[in-house]
Amino acid sequence: MLSRVADRIFWLSRHVERAENMARVLGVTSNLVLYGSRETQEQSLLAPLSSTGMVDAYFARHRKLDLVNLIRFFALDERNPSSIYSLLKQARENAHEVRWQITSEMWETLNTTWLELRAARPARVTGAGANDFFEWVKRRSHLFRGVTYGTILRGEAFNFSRLGTFLERADNTVRILDTKYYILLPRVEDVGGALDYYQWSALLRSVSAYETYRALYHDEIFPIRVAELLILERRMPRSLAACFEQIGQAMERIQGQHDQAAKRLAAEIAARLTYSNIDEIFETGVHEYVDACLADINELTLRIQRAYLGAV
Repeated sequence: MLSRVADRIFWLSRHVERAENMARVLGVTSNLVLYGSRETQEQSLLAPLSSTGMVDAYFARHRKLDLVNLIRFFALDERNPSSIYSLLKQARENAHEVRWQITSEMWETLNTTWLELRAARPARVTGAGANDFFEWVKRRSHLFRGVTYGTILRGEAFNFSRLGTFLERADNTVRILDTKYYILLPRVEDVGGALDYYQWSALLRSVSAYETYRALYHDEIFPIRVAELLILERRMPRSLAACFEQIGQAMERIQGQHDQAAKRLAAEIAARLTYSNIDEIFETGVHEYVDACLADINELTLRIQRAYLGAV
């Protein structure tokens, strides 16, 4: 497969997954702002900007930090490369470039998603129907992923699609976990209180893990158990361990001439996740641990780019 084609497939899958993740973050942020105290509202609004590195870009467009402007910025702003609008547009354009390598069902799903998004009225997205819009984005992402898995030939296009999806998902899980531990860290007197509990519940719901947590731990929500679920639990589809299991499998199936550095790093990360202990992670510091994971994911992305997708 040409590196240009692999690059398009890799990034169209990452963009769809990132759009879904952004919808999840915005949905949780909306709930935290609407049901939180005035004291915590600004903190909750800043969290998605900080985790995506878009603070300066936001304030270059908007003087005031509020929920309506935040949703508009991350949902519909054409000038924001991290907005749902921009991500789905890029995914559709990438798919158009490689239509002969993907199935007609994949193309039709992405094209229909883009057409429906372009026709959406801003009031639907930023008003009372915002949560319905976020759910629509998630459903369209689920549909694309299901159509991809169910129709595409198990070849290089499939492998690069899986690689992009799970690398993006791992990146998002790290950022969401770090947001709670570093950005939304409550005051000492609030630890274990109602606000702290609600934020942990919101974090679990943002990665569709609330019911999974209840099924596995059968008790109230404890930070150490949430971290264990999202970092080490392989049965949890959005955990780091589960993502790197899929990343490793995809990379094993890809045969590149100069990909040993990328495969070695992916294997090292997977091994650390296999043999890590949650108590040791807490002793080291969750923020420090996930910060190191984010650095590893960024380095792995660069190595994948060099090995398969063209020089960077």
